[in-house]
Amino acid sequence: MGKDKDKTNVIRVLDSKKVSYETYTYEPDSTLTGEEIANILNEDASRVFKTLVTQGKTGNHYVFVVPVTQELDLKKAAKATGEKSIAMIKQKDLLGLTGYVHGGCSPIGMKKLFPTFIHETAAEYDKVFVSAGRVGMQVELPLEALKNIVNIKLADIV
Repeated sequence: MGKDKDKTNVIRVLDSKKVSYETYTYEPDSTLTGEEIANILNEDASRVFKTLVTQGKTGNHYVFVVPVTQELDLKKAAKATGEKSIAMIKQKDLLGLTGYVHGGCSPIGMKKLFPTFIHETAAEYDKVFVSAGRVGMQVELPLEALKNIVNIKLADIV
């Protein structure tokens, strides 16, 4: 774990918005669970969030950011978006749609800005962790900054 100078889309966006953040790197391993990543960071897993990309029945895409220890509730997600139903996109479609690979997907710096929702427990923390745009790299930033950059909405989605 340490600071990393390599710039990802996430870092470029944060720098351009003059957001205060910290980056953390660890040995890239796509088999690590979110809880294992939180342990590597020596952080409470409820502050570390994963990014999930979905598609609604209408064909619109949505991004959900949930604690790594939780699972997205697709019915609650549909309700938050006003869709009849929501489904996870296929992993093979992630890179083309977002610009990110599985395990490195971040709500910040996607190819296109999709409606984005974060689990309401994020409001309990001044700062949260999300992927910094590649496997083996996380970024810690103020929740308010994340909400402003991505226009993220708090919702009950787990």
